[in-house]
Amino acid sequence: MGSQIELRHLTYFLAVAEELHFRKAAEKLFISQPGLSRQIKQMETILQAKLFERNKKKVSLTPAGHYLKEQAEDIFKQLKETRRQLQLIGEGDTGEVRIGFLGSAMQNVIPELLVRLRDKFPKIKTSLEERSNLEQVDAVLKDELDLGFVRLSRVPAELHMQTVFKDTFSLVLPESYPMLTREYNGMERFANDNFILFGQEDSPFYYETIMSICSDAGFIPKVSHKSVHAQTIFKLVENNLGIAIVPTALQNGFQMGIKFIELKNVRQRALLSVIWKKENSNPVLKNCIDLLLK
Repeated sequence: MGSQIELRHLTYFLAVAEELHFRKAAEKLFISQPGLSRQIKQMETILQAKLFERNKKKVSLTPAGHYLKEQAEDIFKQLKETRRQLQLIGEGDTGEVRIGFLGSAMQNVIPELLVRLRDKFPKIKTSLEERSNLEQVDAVLKDELDLGFVRLSRVPAELHMQTVFKDTFSLVLPESYPMLTREYNGMERFANDNFILFGQEDSPFYYETIMSICSDAGFIPKVSHKSVHAQTIFKLVENNLGIAIVPTALQNGFQMGIKFIELKNVRQRALLSVIWKKENSNPVLKNCIDLLLK
C-alpha cells in the first residue's frame, strides 16, 4: 500500500463527496464499487482521519471530509489554471489576465489599460466580466479573476486594494424635470423627490456615500427603486420614476431622455479601486498592475 496521497485518491474522494453515494460515484468513475471503497479506505488510513460516515441508509461527510473537499477542489482548480496558462505559453502567448469590472470602469480606466497592454505586451490576452462589487471580491479570492475594479471602502485582508480613479458625482434628472441645469443651487431642492440608487447589498460604499451627500443637504432620500445596472437606473429616471446620483463618468455612452448636473461642490468623490489577491500566482499580473498604477 502506498503511503502518500495521489491525485487519483482525490479524484475518487471528490466523486463520493459530490454524489454521497458509493455506487453512483463508482459508475461515474467507471470503476467497481468495492474498488472505490478500498481507495477511500486507503485514503483514510494514510490521512489518519475518517472522511465519511456510512450506514445502510446514507453517506455523509465528516468535518474532516468537508475540509478535504474544499482543499481538493482548490487543488484541481489550480491545476486547471496552470494547464491553461501552459497552453497559452505553448501557443506563443505570455498568458492571460482575467478582469472583473463595474460598468463605470469601462468609461475610461479599462479601455486605457487594454490599450497600454496591447502596446507594451501584445501577447498578453485579456478576458472581461462585468460583475457587482461583492461578486468581484469573491471571484478574486477564489482565483476566478485576477483583477477587479470596485467601489468599496474595504476588502478582506487577503486582497490588495488601490484607488485608480477619483470622480465627481452627478445628479441625473428626466429631461422634463421643471428646472434648468444652470438653475441648480444645491441638493436641498430635491428633498421631496424619489431616488433611484445602486443597491446597498451590491454597492454598500456607494450607497452610504449617496446617503451622506443627501444628509449634508439636510434630508434623508426616499429610495423608490434600486438596481445594479446604470442603464436600468437611467431608464427609470427617463420615465419620471425618480432621480439618481451616479459617478460622473457614467454619463458617457447613454443616449436617453435625461440630463446630468455635475455636483462639483459636494465633498464626496466616487472612488474606483483595483483589487487583486496578494498570493495570486498568475505570472502576467505584475505587468498588468505596473501599467495600471503608472
